[in-house]
Amino acid sequence: MITISQAELIRGSKTLLEDANLTIYPGHKVGLVGANGTGKSSLLALVQGKLSLDKGDISVPREWRLASVAQETPALEISALEYVLDGDQEYRELEQALARAEHSNDGHAIAELHGKLDAIGGYSIRARAGALLAGLGFSEAQQGASVKHFSGGWRMRLNLAQALLCRSDLLLLDEPTNHLDLDTTFWLEDWIKSYPGTLVLISHDRDFIDALVDEIVHVENQKLNFYKGNYSTFERTRAERMAQQQVAFERQQREKAHMQSFVDRFRYKASKAKQAQSRLKALEKMAELLPAKADNPFQMEFREPTALPSPLVKMENVAVGYPGKQILGKVHLNLVPGARIGLLGRNGAGKSTLIKLLSGELAPMTGLYEPNPGLHIGYFAQHQLEYLHLDDSPLMHLQRLAPDAREQELRDFLGGFGFRGDMALEPVGPFSGGEKARLVLALLVWQRPNLLLLDEPTNHLDLEMRHALTMALQTFEGAMVIVSHDRHLLRLTCSDYYLVDDGQVQSFDGDLDDYHQWLLDAARAANAKAAEAGDKPAQDKKAQKRLEAELRQKLSPLKKQQAKLETEQAKLTERLAEIENRLADTGLYEAANKAELTAILAERTELSQRQEDSELQWLELQEQIDAMEQQVMEA
Repeated sequence: MITISQAELIRGSKTLLEDANLTIYPGHKVGLVGANGTGKSSLLALVQGKLSLDKGDISVPREWRLASVAQETPALEISALEYVLDGDQEYRELEQALARAEHSNDGHAIAELHGKLDAIGGYSIRARAGALLAGLGFSEAQQGASVKHFSGGWRMRLNLAQALLCRSDLLLLDEPTNHLDLDTTFWLEDWIKSYPGTLVLISHDRDFIDALVDEIVHVENQKLNFYKGNYSTFERTRAERMAQQQVAFERQQREKAHMQSFVDRFRYKASKAKQAQSRLKALEKMAELLPAKADNPFQMEFREPTALPSPLVKMENVAVGYPGKQILGKVHLNLVPGARIGLLGRNGAGKSTLIKLLSGELAPMTGLYEPNPGLHIGYFAQHQLEYLHLDDSPLMHLQRLAPDAREQELRDFLGGFGFRGDMALEPVGPFSGGEKARLVLALLVWQRPNLLLLDEPTNHLDLEMRHALTMALQTFEGAMVIVSHDRHLLRLTCSDYYLVDDGQVQSFDGDLDDYHQWLLDAARAANAKAAEAGDKPAQDKKAQKRLEAELRQKLSPLKKQQAKLETEQAKLTERLAEIENRLADTGLYEAANKAELTAILAERTELSQRQEDSELQWLELQEQIDAMEQQVMEA
């Protein structure tokens, strides 16, 4: 088991843990939760031996094999499949030893090594790696593509596949769904459910945590607070504890006030001095209870739209796509106030394409597309974070939208999104991804839209902000269309689902569980079709080869653009890694190094923005490539 006792951990000038204790038993599934910056990721680093405690002890069984997701992926020439196989170091060592034995014709060693490979499942490892990659969204062609051809988000999926392939006793996962869509989130959840070892999971996806863990460790006030049950149980239990804590705190404050009053009145009177000194000592020894804080620091509420015309958008027989390639056709969709639509569909099916059509980023190719003159769109997508002015404060951003509003009114509004005090006046450049996402949401809400378009709005948001967004969306009076892998958000905010599949957009009659089953059925049908394809006559195979040759020709310019973006991303990743190593040096946070720290943080912000922009361009190209490949597969 893992034991942490009387632990103290200090990073820079911040104390993350103080006199903290925790025990994790073999085979248990633990969810690690807490506000951003409380030390959750540092705790995983402690377990891996990458960090050391400043005081106290941590013990992890020496014989346990640990698996975790690497945070960096070099731009390698090897294929995605071979990269994932590298995750099983023992298999690679046996594979190399077998090659040497066969080269020297050592029959005894060959037999012994074959036995060892069989014992670790070496003969099925390629099939298992392929299944992992398929589950994470990699087509057969992509599994053979070199690692350097994938964007940062897809490389993180490769790292996740590496970790899952390892035969481990302890699996450490830090936000594993961040770069996944809803389909792959379903798949990963099913995979982890069958994992036999010990799991420590950090995630802001409450449905994902609820389905997988039976214990919660809450990092708060430099302590590791243990709760039995999943996340929903933790929330209920903690709310009860907080209510009891508040009662105890108020009672203690009354007792302290009463004792202090006696001391102040009688400490200098000879007849009462002894009693006063006794109460003074009791005051000093009284353990200080913390007041119960509000469970959620964020208070978000959509302002009433200035107008609610109906319909907001009318579409009949609309086709949309990119130059030379249609992605969706025959789209019939009328958006009216009160519509609450969640878009479902596999990666590359065209969900983001539909959102871009509605936002005005893409124009319809054909068909009737009529936006109401009174339409006012609020569009949230990750790439919009790059439009923030990095040298300006949150208040300055909002003042540009509301030049006549009182400053206090704007600051009160920003406070609901977590920008309180001096933070509302600081430049947004050094802000985290979550803080920037909160600011973009705040600016969107202020503008009182009547149509909300949300493309993965919860990426980078912690559980508290996700909850605030979910509650606010429930009272939004306009229409909204959402793409998200956060099932809790979809379930509580959407009344209708539309399935984007096979170039069509159709109403989906069912809930998210039904969609999960649809995915499973579609996968089985695809496997059956692939098995039948092996018996195609020679003429069909010849035609298929011709189509594939034509496809390669069409894909060539797109892949060249991707290769250029990948080279750029590799350089950015390398420099960002150097910056992170420098930021890990505690000496950098001393007062004498303030100018260097400021410059490094500014550079990291600029490079992160460039990297995200490059990855988004790569994903748009990949969406076109996936659609073309799917068309050839179905031919």
